[in-house]
Amino acid sequence: MNPRQDLLLVGEVYVDFTLPKAAAESKLRLGGIVHAARGLWAIDANFSVAAVCPGYLVDQARTYLERLGCSEFIWLAEVKGAPNVMAIGDPTELADQAYQDILRDEKSVEYRGEVEALKTFKTCLIFPGKYDLTVLRSLLAEDVQASFDIAYDLPDLQSLSSFKGNTAAVVTSTSSPMFLEKASEDMSSLLADLRDLSPQAILLKENRGGSRVFDLRGDQFDEIPALLGETVNSVGVGDVYSAVFVSMLDGAVFDAGWRAARAATCYSQTTYPDDFKRDVQRSLALSVEQMRGLGGTFLPWHARPDFQIYFAAPDFSYVDRTHLEEALRALTYHNFRVRRPVQENGELTPQSSMHEMRAAYLGDLGLLEECDLVFALPLERDPGTLVEIGLALALKKPVITFDPLKENTNTMVMAGSAVYSDKLDSCLNGLFEVISRLRATRS
Repeated sequence: MNPRQDLLLVGEVYVDFTLPKAAAESKLRLGGIVHAARGLWAIDANFSVAAVCPGYLVDQARTYLERLGCSEFIWLAEVKGAPNVMAIGDPTELADQAYQDILRDEKSVEYRGEVEALKTFKTCLIFPGKYDLTVLRSLLAEDVQASFDIAYDLPDLQSLSSFKGNTAAVVTSTSSPMFLEKASEDMSSLLADLRDLSPQAILLKENRGGSRVFDLRGDQFDEIPALLGETVNSVGVGDVYSAVFVSMLDGAVFDAGWRAARAATCYSQTTYPDDFKRDVQRSLALSVEQMRGLGGTFLPWHARPDFQIYFAAPDFSYVDRTHLEEALRALTYHNFRVRRPVQENGELTPQSSMHEMRAAYLGDLGLLEECDLVFALPLERDPGTLVEIGLALALKKPVITFDPLKENTNTMVMAGSAVYSDKLDSCLNGLFEVISRLRATRS
């Protein structure tokens, strides 16, 4: 058989169902490796697909992917016991709890027999799932160069051992369970384990903090900043990044990373494919040197806890904690070091003595002086929070003010804050930008 030049995408096809919200309608579209296919379509790359999916999705997936320019659609394996429907709570939210794979625990996968065409592909990008990777290896060409996105659905690196010596690139992210288990404190152990597969490159996606690309042939790495803007969609952004990166590995590894990051950014800003492709084509018209010159925000995962964030908010047990927990979840998810004065210095009651109040005040003030910046959430115009904002401004500490109920549209609060917004997304972007600048002044 003649070897194929197009990149083979291997993985599961899902239906992404965005649950309806008050401000937006529900949305239904094909997901899973289809996100990666959209990325390759946007850069006019040649690709084929080996799909793992339930039988009811085969015809629809084949037809849609062919419209994207898919050269060949191979139904690799059938999913049984589950519909492969991903329920998405909020498409702008990057946290794992926003996604639910319906009946995931009931799912099983059965390989099909008609897979001889797999041996004709020289390169592939594999998104592990419920299917057996050892079986997959036996179906691929002996000299295949395989890349892996191991952000999710990989129990351990031993699952990739059959691809040792045939691995081109490994892609992971800071939201990966494996990263959190092996590298949340330090990258050295995970890098050493990945090197054992002898890949050409490793890509670590660090969310709003940018990315790092490791070129193992030259034992070098590069830092790629993020271009922060309004996040319209976070679903499939990492898949697009991985697909574009792997498709461009024939050139310089770092250049592939910079271009892929641009494509992923475009995917985060729209769910309309034609708009996405137009934006990608415009963005990739820039040279990599021009991209470098435009800069961006770089704040690696492991540097974030170096900066202490004072959480100025009515962080009390008796208030409606909806917005408080939303903010705290996001800050924890992004590995920020949050200091919570109410939790550290105690929650007072109406019966508290002046001595107790003064002790809490001095404790909070000391904590504020220790911290590098303030993340404020002045719900119900909480006077304590507003005082803390004023104190922080007097101490010349940056303040990010998240005002979801738009209760504090006051000149001093709005103009004094480094970022003021009723949207958490904007406040998180501002937080990354502010700490990135603080880090630059320290180095």
